[in-house]
Amino acid sequence: MNTQHIDKLAGVPCETHAQSDGRAITIGDGFEAQNYQQADFRGLLDPLIMVDHFVITQPTFGTHAHAGLSALTIMFEDSEGTFHNRDSLGNDLDLAPGDLYWFKAARGALHNEATRPGARTHALQVFVNLSAEHRHDAPAAFHVAAADIPRLAGQRATARLILGDGGGLQGAVAPDNPLTLLDIDIKAGSQFTHTGDNDHHPWILAVKGTSRVTWNAGSADLKPGKAIAFADATNISFSSEDDAQVVLFRGQPLRQTFVQRGPYAMRTTEELDAVEAAYRSGRLGSID
Repeated sequence: MNTQHIDKLAGVPCETHAQSDGRAITIGDGFEAQNYQQADFRGLLDPLIMVDHFVITQPTFGTHAHAGLSALTIMFEDSEGTFHNRDSLGNDLDLAPGDLYWFKAARGALHNEATRPGARTHALQVFVNLSAEHRHDAPAAFHVAAADIPRLAGQRATARLILGDGGGLQGAVAPDNPLTLLDIDIKAGSQFTHTGDNDHHPWILAVKGTSRVTWNAGSADLKPGKAIAFADATNISFSSEDDAQVVLFRGQPLRQTFVQRGPYAMRTTEELDAVEAAYRSGRLGSID
């Protein structure tokens, strides 16, 4: 397992925007993903560490540990069936299409997710960095059902306000560090605009269709699988000549160095080694 030392996040990124097509990942016969890493975006992905845009049709991953970060599961509405979610905090629930699960692993906890028989889960898995003062907090988690997620209306476009606020509405509140998350549906010939803090980094992923994103200092065309991050944006507008779906994250950068090893993100390699030792010895709890 590779260890990545992240230095650029400690300072102000030297680029104003960066794009990536990510990389394809296939595991067995039931898991396909497009993976996007912080290194692809020259510091502009901060506070996100990694995003997997995936489809899973059969159990692929066993029980595993996380530490030093929050792991988010964001279910898209076109998922079929449910996604069984368990953790060492005692949570045991089925995620339905459109749901959100926020798992703050912090000092370390166990997690297990698997499709129910016959299900097809289309979702994002996102690692969100934790600041130094929260990295060793007690683990915590919360679930937001699709029915409780407000919708914003644009010009023949709608957005599910999964996290944060916008348009006078309030979605779920991200713990520890502000984060906005919009799942935006753009009909052909329509437009949607989001207004936010210009010191919060936007990261955008084109999920379906071709769209165009425009912000204060530039614009870009996004085909499915293309992701873009940029700085210094207040208004962000989306348009499409076809039906399109995009996801917008907007977060306050931490600009703190960390070391990542797979599902862990800590300040030093020594802390990573300590977490792995705790996992091996059973000190991170269990999932019955």
